[in-house]
Amino acid sequence: MKLMLAGGGTGGHLFPAVALAQLLLMQDAESAVQFVGTERGLENRLLPKLGLPLATVDMIGVVGRGWRGKFEVLPKLFKSLGQSNKILNRFKPDLVIGVGGYASVPVLLMAKMRGIPYLIHEQNAIPGLSNRLLGKGAKSICLSFADSGAGFSSHRTILTGNPLRQGLNEVLAKIPQPGKLLIFGGSRGARAINQAVVKMLPLMKNWPDKPEILHQTGEEDFQQVQQAYRDAGFDPQQVVPFIDDMATAYSEAGLVICRAGATTLAELTACGRAAILIPFPHAAGDHQTVNAKALENAGAAILLPQDELLSDRLVVLVKELFEDREKLKSMAAQGRRLGFPGAAERILNECRRLLRIPLVEEI
Repeated sequence: MKLMLAGGGTGGHLFPAVALAQLLLMQDAESAVQFVGTERGLENRLLPKLGLPLATVDMIGVVGRGWRGKFEVLPKLFKSLGQSNKILNRFKPDLVIGVGGYASVPVLLMAKMRGIPYLIHEQNAIPGLSNRLLGKGAKSICLSFADSGAGFSSHRTILTGNPLRQGLNEVLAKIPQPGKLLIFGGSRGARAINQAVVKMLPLMKNWPDKPEILHQTGEEDFQQVQQAYRDAGFDPQQVVPFIDDMATAYSEAGLVICRAGATTLAELTACGRAAILIPFPHAAGDHQTVNAKALENAGAAILLPQDELLSDRLVVLVKELFEDREKLKSMAAQGRRLGFPGAAERILNECRRLLRIPLVEEI
Protein backbone atom coordinates (compact mmCIF):
# COMPACT_ATOMS: atom_id res chain seq x y z
CA MET A 1 0.00 0.00 0.00
CA LYS A 2 1.21 3.51 -0.83
CA LEU A 3 -0.19 5.73 1.90
CA MET A 4 -0.09 9.52 2.05
CA LEU A 5 -0.65 11.20 5.43
CA ALA A 6 -1.73 14.84 5.24
CA GLY A 7 -1.86 17.32 8.10
CA GLY A 8 0.03 18.01 11.29
CA GLY A 9 1.18 21.26 12.82
CA THR A 10 0.93 20.03 16.41
CA GLY A 11 1.70 16.74 18.09
CA GLY A 12 -2.00 16.01 18.52
CA HIS A 13 -2.36 15.74 14.74
CA LEU A 14 1.09 14.43 13.90
CA PHE A 15 1.74 11.67 16.45
CA PRO A 16 -1.21 9.47 15.39
CA ALA A 17 -0.05 9.80 11.77
CA VAL A 18 3.47 8.75 12.76
CA ALA A 19 2.05 5.72 14.56
CA LEU A 20 0.13 4.71 11.42
CA ALA A 21 3.17 5.11 9.16
CA GLN A 22 5.49 3.18 11.45
CA LEU A 23 3.05 0.31 11.87
CA LEU A 24 2.39 0.04 8.12
CA LEU A 25 6.11 -0.06 7.33
CA MET A 26 6.60 -2.71 10.01
CA GLN A 27 3.70 -4.85 8.72
CA ASP A 28 4.60 -4.62 5.03
CA ALA A 29 8.15 -4.11 3.84
CA GLU A 30 6.90 -3.28 0.33
CA SER A 31 4.62 -0.46 1.53
CA ALA A 32 5.52 3.23 1.25
CA VAL A 33 4.44 6.36 3.10
CA GLN A 34 4.57 10.07 2.35
CA PHE A 35 3.77 12.86 4.81
CA VAL A 36 2.50 16.25 3.65
CA GLY A 37 2.64 19.19 6.05
CA THR A 38 4.10 22.68 6.31
CA GLU A 39 7.54 24.06 7.05
CA ARG A 40 6.16 25.73 10.19
CA GLY A 41 4.67 22.63 11.79
CA LEU A 42 6.22 20.13 14.19
CA GLU A 43 6.46 17.67 11.29
CA ASN A 44 9.30 19.66 9.71
CA ARG A 45 11.48 19.05 12.78
CA LEU A 46 10.35 15.61 13.91
CA LEU A 47 9.89 13.54 10.75
CA PRO A 48 13.49 13.81 9.47
CA LYS A 49 14.67 12.46 12.85
CA LEU A 50 12.38 9.46 12.38
CA GLY A 51 13.49 8.86 8.80
CA LEU A 52 9.98 9.55 7.47
CA PRO A 53 9.59 11.50 4.20
CA LEU A 54 7.94 14.93 4.28
CA ALA A 55 6.74 17.16 1.45
CA THR A 56 5.45 20.63 2.31
CA VAL A 57 2.73 22.96 1.09
CA ASP A 58 2.52 26.70 1.71
CA MET A 59 -0.84 26.74 3.51
CA ILE A 60 -2.03 28.74 6.52
CA GLY A 61 -4.96 28.35 8.89
CA VAL A 62 -8.18 30.33 8.90
CA VAL A 63 -9.25 29.92 12.55
CA GLY A 64 -8.74 33.04 14.64
CA ARG A 65 -8.10 35.34 11.68
CA GLY A 66 -10.08 38.50 11.01
CA TRP A 67 -11.75 39.16 7.67
CA ARG A 68 -8.50 40.43 6.17
CA GLY A 69 -6.69 37.34 7.35
CA LYS A 70 -9.33 35.13 5.78
CA PHE A 71 -8.78 36.82 2.41
CA GLU A 72 -5.07 36.05 2.74
CA VAL A 73 -5.91 32.36 2.92
CA LEU A 74 -7.34 32.23 -0.63
CA PRO A 75 -4.09 32.77 -2.58
CA LYS A 76 -2.33 30.37 -0.21
CA LEU A 77 -5.02 27.77 -0.88
CA PHE A 78 -4.66 28.06 -4.66
CA LYS A 79 -0.88 27.86 -4.42
CA SER A 80 -0.99 24.86 -2.09
CA LEU A 81 -3.48 23.07 -4.36
CA GLY A 82 -0.90 23.24 -7.14
CA GLN A 83 1.80 22.01 -4.78
CA SER A 84 -0.47 19.17 -3.62
CA ASN A 85 -1.10 18.15 -7.22
CA LYS A 86 2.65 17.87 -7.86
CA ILE A 87 3.15 15.83 -4.67
CA LEU A 88 0.31 13.46 -5.63
CA ASN A 89 1.78 13.10 -9.14
CA ARG A 90 5.16 12.26 -7.70
CA PHE A 91 4.09 9.78 -5.02
CA LYS A 92 0.94 8.29 -6.65
CA PRO A 93 -0.74 7.13 -3.41
CA ASP A 94 -3.33 4.38 -3.26
CA LEU A 95 -5.10 6.30 -0.49
CA VAL A 96 -4.71 9.51 1.52
CA ILE A 97 -5.38 9.92 5.24
CA GLY A 98 -6.18 13.38 6.58
CA VAL A 99 -5.18 13.73 10.22
CA GLY A 100 -6.40 17.30 10.74
CA GLY A 101 -4.72 20.67 10.63
CA TYR A 102 -4.83 23.18 7.80
CA ALA A 103 -2.13 21.38 5.77
CA SER A 104 -4.61 18.57 5.13
CA VAL A 105 -7.10 20.84 3.33
CA PRO A 106 -5.39 21.33 -0.07
CA VAL A 107 -4.13 17.74 -0.19
CA LEU A 108 -7.55 16.19 0.41
CA LEU A 109 -9.27 18.66 -1.92
CA MET A 110 -6.85 17.78 -4.69
CA ALA A 111 -7.19 14.07 -3.96
CA LYS A 112 -10.97 14.42 -4.31
CA MET A 113 -10.62 16.30 -7.62
CA ARG A 114 -8.37 13.55 -8.93
CA GLY A 115 -10.53 10.69 -7.73
CA ILE A 116 -8.01 9.40 -5.20
CA PRO A 117 -9.83 7.92 -2.17
CA TYR A 118 -9.22 9.46 1.21
CA LEU A 119 -10.30 8.91 4.77
CA ILE A 120 -10.16 11.15 7.81
CA HIS A 121 -9.00 10.47 11.34
CA GLU A 122 -10.66 12.73 13.91
CA GLN A 123 -8.75 12.79 17.20
CA ASN A 124 -11.03 15.02 19.25
CA ALA A 125 -14.47 14.72 20.79
CA ILE A 126 -15.47 17.87 18.86
CA PRO A 127 -14.34 17.69 15.21
CA GLY A 128 -11.98 20.36 13.95
CA LEU A 129 -12.87 22.74 11.12
CA SER A 130 -10.69 21.02 8.50
CA ASN A 131 -12.21 17.61 9.16
CA ARG A 132 -15.75 18.95 9.25
CA LEU A 133 -15.29 20.54 5.83
CA LEU A 134 -13.59 17.56 4.25
CA GLY A 135 -15.68 14.83 5.85
CA LYS A 136 -18.31 14.99 3.12
CA GLY A 137 -15.89 13.62 0.54
CA ALA A 138 -14.23 11.02 2.75
CA LYS A 139 -14.73 7.34 2.07
CA SER A 140 -14.52 6.72 5.80
CA ILE A 141 -14.19 8.78 8.98
CA CYS A 142 -12.27 7.15 11.83
CA LEU A 143 -13.26 8.43 15.27
CA SER A 144 -11.35 8.46 18.54
CA PHE A 145 -14.53 9.08 20.56
CA ALA A 146 -17.89 7.46 19.95
CA ASP A 147 -19.77 10.75 20.32
CA SER A 148 -17.55 12.76 17.93
CA GLY A 149 -19.51 11.55 14.89
CA ALA A 150 -21.93 14.50 15.00
CA GLY A 151 -21.78 16.29 11.68
CA PHE A 152 -20.51 13.24 9.81
CA SER A 153 -22.59 10.70 7.90
CA SER A 154 -23.07 7.82 10.33
CA HIS A 155 -22.75 5.13 7.66
CA ARG A 156 -19.17 6.28 6.97
CA THR A 157 -17.93 6.58 10.57
CA ILE A 158 -16.00 3.89 12.41
CA LEU A 159 -14.81 3.98 16.02
CA THR A 160 -11.10 3.20 15.98
CA GLY A 161 -9.53 5.08 18.89
CA ASN A 162 -6.40 7.21 18.66
CA PRO A 163 -3.12 5.64 17.41
CA LEU A 164 -0.23 5.76 19.84
CA ARG A 165 3.45 6.34 19.26
CA GLN A 166 5.76 3.33 19.32
CA GLY A 167 6.48 1.93 22.76
CA LEU A 168 3.54 3.46 24.61
CA ASN A 169 1.49 0.27 24.56
CA GLU A 170 4.44 -1.47 26.25
CA VAL A 171 4.64 0.89 29.24
CA LEU A 172 4.23 -1.21 32.39
CA ALA A 173 1.21 -0.62 34.58
CA LYS A 174 3.32 -0.60 37.75
CA ILE A 175 4.14 2.95 38.86
CA PRO A 176 7.80 3.42 39.81
CA GLN A 177 8.65 4.37 43.40
CA PRO A 178 8.55 7.29 43.88
CA GLY A 179 8.27 8.16 40.20
CA LYS A 180 9.01 11.43 38.45
CA LEU A 181 6.74 14.43 38.12
CA LEU A 182 6.25 14.65 34.35
CA ILE A 183 5.17 18.08 33.09
CA PHE A 184 4.34 19.04 29.53
CA GLY A 185 1.92 21.26 27.66
CA GLY A 186 1.82 19.57 24.28
CA SER A 187 4.47 19.56 21.57
CA ARG A 188 4.81 23.36 21.68
CA GLY A 189 4.60 23.68 25.43
CA ALA A 190 2.04 25.69 27.41
CA ARG A 191 3.06 29.06 28.86
CA ALA A 192 0.38 29.02 31.56
CA ILE A 193 1.63 25.66 32.86
CA ASN A 194 5.27 26.72 32.59
CA GLN A 195 4.64 29.90 34.58
CA ALA A 196 2.66 28.12 37.29
CA VAL A 197 5.35 25.46 37.73
CA VAL A 198 8.11 28.08 37.94
CA LYS A 199 6.20 29.78 40.77
CA MET A 200 5.65 26.40 42.43
CA LEU A 201 9.35 25.48 42.61
CA PRO A 202 10.23 27.61 45.70
CA LEU A 203 7.29 26.01 47.51
CA MET A 204 8.76 22.54 46.80
CA LYS A 205 12.36 23.34 47.64
CA ASN A 206 12.27 22.21 51.27
CA TRP A 207 10.24 19.03 50.76
CA PRO A 208 12.21 16.16 52.33
CA ASP A 209 11.23 13.78 49.52
CA LYS A 210 10.57 16.04 46.55
CA PRO A 211 10.17 14.10 43.29
CA GLU A 212 12.53 14.28 40.38
CA ILE A 213 11.00 16.32 37.57
CA LEU A 214 10.97 16.06 33.77
CA HIS A 215 9.54 19.28 32.33
CA GLN A 216 8.94 19.79 28.59
CA THR A 217 8.57 23.52 28.01
CA GLY A 218 8.43 23.97 24.24
CA GLU A 219 11.12 25.90 22.39
CA GLU A 220 9.94 29.44 23.22
CA ASP A 221 10.01 29.13 27.02
CA PHE A 222 12.88 26.67 27.35
CA GLN A 223 15.74 28.98 28.34
CA GLN A 224 13.62 31.09 30.68
CA VAL A 225 12.20 28.06 32.51
CA GLN A 226 15.58 26.35 32.70
CA GLN A 227 17.04 29.48 34.30
CA ALA A 228 14.13 29.58 36.77
CA TYR A 229 14.94 26.01 37.84
CA ARG A 230 18.56 26.99 38.32
CA ASP A 231 17.59 30.08 40.35
CA ALA A 232 15.27 28.01 42.57
CA GLY A 233 18.02 25.49 43.35
CA PHE A 234 16.69 22.72 41.10
CA ASP A 235 18.66 20.79 38.51
CA PRO A 236 18.15 22.69 35.23
CA GLN A 237 18.79 19.47 33.28
CA GLN A 238 15.29 18.42 34.34
CA VAL A 239 14.00 20.95 31.78
CA VAL A 240 13.91 20.11 28.06
CA PRO A 241 12.28 21.83 25.07
CA PHE A 242 10.88 18.58 23.68
CA ILE A 243 10.71 14.93 24.74
CA ASP A 244 11.46 12.53 21.90
CA ASP A 245 11.11 9.34 23.95
CA MET A 246 7.69 9.64 25.55
CA ALA A 247 7.51 5.91 26.31
CA THR A 248 10.42 6.22 28.74
CA ALA A 249 9.01 9.48 30.13
CA TYR A 250 5.68 7.83 30.95
CA SER A 251 7.42 4.69 32.28
CA GLU A 252 9.35 6.77 34.82
CA ALA A 253 6.44 9.03 35.79
CA GLY A 254 4.42 8.76 38.97
CA LEU A 255 2.23 11.79 38.21
CA VAL A 256 1.67 13.91 35.10
CA ILE A 257 0.74 17.60 34.79
CA CYS A 258 -0.47 18.33 31.26
CA ARG A 259 -3.11 19.63 28.87
CA ALA A 260 -6.12 17.50 27.92
CA GLY A 261 -5.85 17.04 24.18
CA ALA A 262 -7.19 13.81 22.73
CA THR A 263 -3.78 12.36 21.89
CA THR A 264 -2.43 13.15 25.36
CA LEU A 265 -5.42 11.43 27.00
CA ALA A 266 -5.04 8.40 24.76
CA GLU A 267 -1.42 8.15 25.92
CA LEU A 268 -2.27 8.65 29.60
CA THR A 269 -4.94 5.95 29.56
CA ALA A 270 -2.82 3.50 27.58
CA CYS A 271 0.11 3.93 29.97
CA GLY A 272 -2.01 4.18 33.10
CA ARG A 273 -0.70 7.33 34.78
CA ALA A 274 -2.49 9.66 37.20
CA ALA A 275 -2.74 13.23 35.94
CA ILE A 276 -3.57 16.79 36.86
CA LEU A 277 -5.24 18.03 33.69
CA ILE A 278 -5.20 21.73 32.78
CA PRO A 279 -7.32 22.08 29.62
CA PHE A 280 -6.43 24.70 27.03
CA PRO A 281 -9.41 27.04 27.46
CA HIS A 282 -9.43 28.31 23.87
CA ALA A 283 -9.61 24.92 22.15
CA ALA A 284 -12.48 24.59 19.66
CA GLY A 285 -15.74 24.04 21.51
CA ASP A 286 -13.72 23.86 24.75
CA HIS A 287 -13.26 20.19 23.89
CA GLN A 288 -10.25 19.78 26.19
CA THR A 289 -12.45 20.52 29.20
CA VAL A 290 -14.92 17.90 27.96
CA ASN A 291 -12.02 15.45 27.62
CA ALA A 292 -10.70 16.22 31.10
CA LYS A 293 -14.10 15.87 32.76
CA ALA A 294 -14.44 12.36 31.33
CA LEU A 295 -11.21 11.29 33.04
CA GLU A 296 -12.02 13.11 36.27
CA ASN A 297 -15.46 11.48 36.43
CA ALA A 298 -13.80 8.09 36.00
CA GLY A 299 -11.43 8.81 38.89
CA ALA A 300 -8.38 8.84 36.62
CA ALA A 301 -7.42 12.52 36.84
CA ILE A 302 -7.95 15.83 38.60
CA LEU A 303 -9.29 18.71 36.47
CA LEU A 304 -7.72 22.08 37.24
CA PRO A 305 -9.11 24.86 35.01
CA GLN A 306 -6.52 27.31 33.73
CA ASP A 307 -8.26 30.26 35.40
CA GLU A 308 -7.77 28.45 38.72
CA LEU A 309 -4.15 27.53 38.01
CA LEU A 310 -2.43 29.07 41.01
CA SER A 311 0.98 27.84 42.13
CA ASP A 312 -0.07 27.34 45.76
CA ARG A 313 -3.04 25.21 44.71
CA LEU A 314 -0.96 23.21 42.25
CA VAL A 315 1.73 22.46 44.82
CA VAL A 316 -0.87 21.19 47.31
CA LEU A 317 -2.31 18.82 44.72
CA VAL A 318 1.13 17.51 43.76
CA LYS A 319 2.16 16.99 47.39
CA GLU A 320 -1.09 15.26 48.34
CA LEU A 321 -0.88 12.86 45.41
CA PHE A 322 2.78 11.95 45.89
CA GLU A 323 2.11 11.31 49.58
CA ASP A 324 -0.93 9.14 48.82
CA ARG A 325 0.51 6.18 46.97
CA GLU A 326 -2.77 4.28 46.97
CA LYS A 327 -4.62 7.14 45.32
CA LEU A 328 -1.97 7.36 42.61
CA LYS A 329 -2.35 3.64 41.96
CA SER A 330 -6.12 3.88 41.90
CA MET A 331 -6.14 6.80 39.45
CA ALA A 332 -3.67 5.02 37.20
CA ALA A 333 -5.76 1.83 37.21
CA GLN A 334 -8.93 3.76 36.40
CA GLY A 335 -7.15 5.41 33.51
CA ARG A 336 -6.05 2.11 32.06
CA ARG A 337 -9.64 0.93 32.04
CA LEU A 338 -10.43 3.79 29.67
CA GLY A 339 -7.62 2.89 27.27
CA PHE A 340 -8.50 1.84 23.71
CA PRO A 341 -5.50 -0.08 22.30
CA GLY A 342 -5.18 -1.23 18.71
CA ALA A 343 -6.30 2.00 17.01
CA ALA A 344 -3.53 2.03 14.41
CA GLU A 345 -4.33 -1.55 13.41
CA ARG A 346 -8.02 -0.71 13.03
CA ILE A 347 -7.35 2.36 10.86
CA LEU A 348 -4.91 0.55 8.59
CA ASN A 349 -7.38 -2.30 8.17
CA GLU A 350 -10.04 0.26 7.22
CA CYS A 351 -7.63 1.49 4.54
CA ARG A 352 -7.20 -2.08 3.30
CA ARG A 353 -10.95 -2.61 3.29
CA LEU A 354 -11.43 0.48 1.14
CA LEU A 355 -8.73 -0.71 -1.25
CA ARG A 356 -10.07 -4.28 -1.18
CA ILE A 357 -6.79 -5.84 -0.13
CA PRO A 358 -6.35 -8.50 2.59
CA LEU A 359 -6.68 -7.31 6.17
CA VAL A 360 -4.04 -7.86 8.84
CA GLU A 361 -5.16 -9.59 12.02
CA GLU A 362 -5.59 -7.04 14.79
CA ILE A 363 -3.71 -7.41 18.08
